[in-house]
Amino acid sequence: MSELSQKKAPIYEALERFRRMRVVPFDVPGHKHGRGNPELVELLGEKCVGIDVNSMKPLDNLCHPVSVIREAEELAAEAFGASHAFLMVGGTTSAVQAMILSCCKKGDKIILPRNVHRSAINSLVLCGAKPIYVNPDVKPSLGISLGMKVSQVEQAIRQNPDAVAVFVNNPTYYGVCSDLRTIVKLAHAHGMKVLVDEAHGTHFYFGENLPVSAMEAGADMSSISMHKSGGSLTQSSLLLIGKGMKEGYVRQIINLSQTTSGSYLLLSSLDISRRNLALRGRESFQRVAALAEYAREEINKIGGYYAFSRELINGNSIYDFDTTKLSVHTLEIGLAGIEVYDILRDEYDIQIEFGDIGNVLAYLSIGDRRQEVERLVSALSEVKRRYQKDKAGMLSQEYIDPHVVTTPQESFYAEKEAVPLEQAAGRVCSEFVMCYPPGIPILAPGEAITQEILDYIVYAKEKGCSMTGPEDSDIRYLNVLKGVMSAAR
Repeated sequence: MSELSQKKAPIYEALERFRRMRVVPFDVPGHKHGRGNPELVELLGEKCVGIDVNSMKPLDNLCHPVSVIREAEELAAEAFGASHAFLMVGGTTSAVQAMILSCCKKGDKIILPRNVHRSAINSLVLCGAKPIYVNPDVKPSLGISLGMKVSQVEQAIRQNPDAVAVFVNNPTYYGVCSDLRTIVKLAHAHGMKVLVDEAHGTHFYFGENLPVSAMEAGADMSSISMHKSGGSLTQSSLLLIGKGMKEGYVRQIINLSQTTSGSYLLLSSLDISRRNLALRGRESFQRVAALAEYAREEINKIGGYYAFSRELINGNSIYDFDTTKLSVHTLEIGLAGIEVYDILRDEYDIQIEFGDIGNVLAYLSIGDRRQEVERLVSALSEVKRRYQKDKAGMLSQEYIDPHVVTTPQESFYAEKEAVPLEQAAGRVCSEFVMCYPPGIPILAPGEAITQEILDYIVYAKEKGCSMTGPEDSDIRYLNVLKGVMSAAR
């Protein structure tokens, strides 16, 4: 293995060498460098489909890397300050699942906030671990769930000393961060691993005046969405591990579910993006943070909207804030976030990241320019002028504390029956219900269905939220545990 240099991109360089070899393909993929699918070539370009290839000795193998992929992993580990890094082609969902499955088995307890991405709870369905939820505080004026308080984590550990791991969202979708260093120290003092969903925090490793990264805080594992703020292709991510984790075992866990036919388009995008961040990331994210601050100032001048930032920090449930996040509260103009989201796309050709009941998020990263931000600000001003109305009767809170009756795995595989939505109060849910994005379950398998939750689901549907999860795609029915009632109604 040659000496590591962040100027190198070994997978990309190997693909370039392969292209020059003019190899005749009698392997997969079947399009044979695009010759068998001209429409695909027209869409993606000859150069792109020409490097959509299968594993071979010159290009290494994702399941058992020994050459160029191995070197790319080591470069990523060095760039992110990790003991090792795994290239993930199943998105951060697969990285989150690998984290939990590496630490938890059936019956193990894991401490985690309830406002996690569905991938975390999916992992509990797969491995049979028992969730010990730390219900986050809610900021009443914004209706958003916050970070984990150290006192809440401490209490959960005290009540569950046999828990094997603590799972942390850092940052949340809205940019809220917990006191990660203290949580890590607390968990490690009790022999527990710390797993961090850092999907929205790639830039923490390369920015200045940003919240602490998971690896710097001493976490054992972290999942990184390189395709979000890092600039790689959609579905490409990293899984980082610290010194306390066994690389070989974690790779075995990854290989349980990750494809044996890793996309070299995704792998090379990770390789190139890591190089770009290592060489230019600090400068790039300084520009992003400045652009986000400019946008907040301009949006807040409009009136009615509230683009929030570090002024929310309270040293506890909002320990820090990611200033690159452009989160905007919309309820004061009488519009739900999802309504503003839809108007921006349908009438102004502006696609933002998501809208929920009370907020929108515009995701800023290395590819954004000031002129696009100015267009967004102008559109928001127009939306207020044209659509503002009385906010009376609008819901404000996007998070409802759950009541867990059984584990996600037990309820997901239990005998179930479908009941009409309006008759589901008092039953135990056996499937997921969520708005996507952000993909945080309103209901998860094993949780009691209350009338408050049902009212929220109906309201979110009426406002136009994209509801996903249930077997019934129209969400007129919910699957519940057969013959099981809940005390919570």
